[in-house]
Amino acid sequence: MTQRTSTLLAEPMRNFMTIAIFALIVAAIVPRLAATAVGTHGAPNAPNAIKAQTATTATPASSAYGRTFTVRADNRGHFQVEGRIDGRRLDFLVDTGATKIVISEREAARVGIHPARRDYTGVSQTANGTGRYAPTQLNMVEVGGLIVYNVAAAIVPDEALGGGNLLGMSFLTRLRRFEIAEGRLVLEQ
Repeated sequence: MTQRTSTLLAEPMRNFMTIAIFALIVAAIVPRLAATAVGTHGAPNAPNAIKAQTATTATPASSAYGRTFTVRADNRGHFQVEGRIDGRRLDFLVDTGATKIVISEREAARVGIHPARRDYTGVSQTANGTGRYAPTQLNMVEVGGLIVYNVAAAIVPDEALGGGNLLGMSFLTRLRRFEIAEGRLVLEQ
């Protein structure tokens, strides 16, 4: 084989290798860009309204990014989840309007948290008016296999929390993403 023939064969091989490397890079980047474009608010043009479903269901799963947990809205359009605080079971209503996790005194005592009256130093403004709470830090909060450590919480008097414990933004914002669309809440870590 002559030098010219060898050079002519090497050029297409270099082009082929360049295209193959480019294709691999694109294949690795495009799914990440698509996920970033969707963001934490759902797919483009997806309605953000919560549609009521007849039953609440929860599904833990794994994704390319980590663990995901999906919950269907109940018949009132609310998302009820079972959680654990330091391994002790508690039920929560997911509330994106709550700055922190909010737990009633009775439920807090059940998981070993007993604030004294002097600990009620926090002041909150809610739809029901102004209220006091005892700020606390939860060592570990788990929902659907998703675990977050050192989570801010508020302990409130039982009568202040008629609808149950609230899973607020102090947990939700520590996840990779959360999304509400088409009657489902998706949490991803």
